[in-house]
Amino acid sequence: MTECGRRLVYFDEWMDPSGPERARTLSGVELIELDSAGSTDKNWQALSGAHGHQLRPSTETPEIYYPRGDFFQRCPNLLAIGSAGAGYDMVNVDDCTKAGVLLFNQTGANAESVAQHVLAMMLTLTKQLIQSDRAMRSSHRNWTRWDYSGRELTGRTLGIVGLGNIGRCVARITGSVFRMRVIAYDPYLADSDFAKRGADKCDNLENLFREADFVSINCPLTDETRGMINQDLFNVMKETAYFVITARGGIYDELALEDVLRAGRIAGAGLDVFEQEPPAAEHPLLKFDNVLVSPHNAGITDDANLNMVTSALEQWTDVFAGRRPRNLINPSAWDAFQTRYQSVFGLNAAE
Repeated sequence: MTECGRRLVYFDEWMDPSGPERARTLSGVELIELDSAGSTDKNWQALSGAHGHQLRPSTETPEIYYPRGDFFQRCPNLLAIGSAGAGYDMVNVDDCTKAGVLLFNQTGANAESVAQHVLAMMLTLTKQLIQSDRAMRSSHRNWTRWDYSGRELTGRTLGIVGLGNIGRCVARITGSVFRMRVIAYDPYLADSDFAKRGADKCDNLENLFREADFVSINCPLTDETRGMINQDLFNVMKETAYFVITARGGIYDELALEDVLRAGRIAGAGLDVFEQEPPAAEHPLLKFDNVLVSPHNAGITDDANLNMVTSALEQWTDVFAGRRPRNLINPSAWDAFQTRYQSVFGLNAAE
């Protein structure tokens, strides 16, 4: 096939409002906006001719457009998919790879924002800020300031599950500023990587949950991590310990967490993510005064949103030039991509 223009599609909006305008400056790229609430026939027609698809977060994407199953048969020209942020759990990576479609993410672009959210939750929980704020606003005065005594982070133990871009930021902040002892579990790192990332290696999750005064979950949702944080792990936590997760719902067992909170076996929890988002108003975890929640917005800041768009555009520039994007999730798709790129554009892809 002779060389043709590159078509990049997206639904509704980018993570930062500057995204579409900046994407239109990509050389030789036609940007096509789709309406997720509009005609499915029109959307599928555009998707079938697209070479690239810039995703929105899964919570803002109708499931019929999740890249899995027959999505790839319906999009025969698709060469690459870019996630909105670091997560890509709505994409079936195996299906993507079998179709010869590259998948890349924006890992690291929102790491500082998420790490600061973890810290905010830790401080808010241990200082009982939400409880004391509610008490101050209440008409009841059957309390004293001593009822809301807090504890410092200083010198306490933080256990991090997943010492990637976000986990290492959390380790750096808490270790250097609050002189916390940081331990981490990450089976994908070499022993030497832990010290470089500011943590001591913990050989298993049970020991981490047993030792930590705070547990922060910062790993992706995969088949391996789904349901990983279970009743057994919650049961070994200290009664004074806090559980914080800003990763993905589905990694932790919500019923098990409810059980230990109701029994008073841990001090509290900070939850940015749930299995179903947003959770129902009657969700039992929303009933606890010592549970701090946020609407999966740990990584949603002006700074991170801009960083994610910049990261995506840099990688789309590489993909459309036939180069390997730096955050490639499925490198085993590269050979098939090269063949398909040459077929579509009449050019050879470059390493």
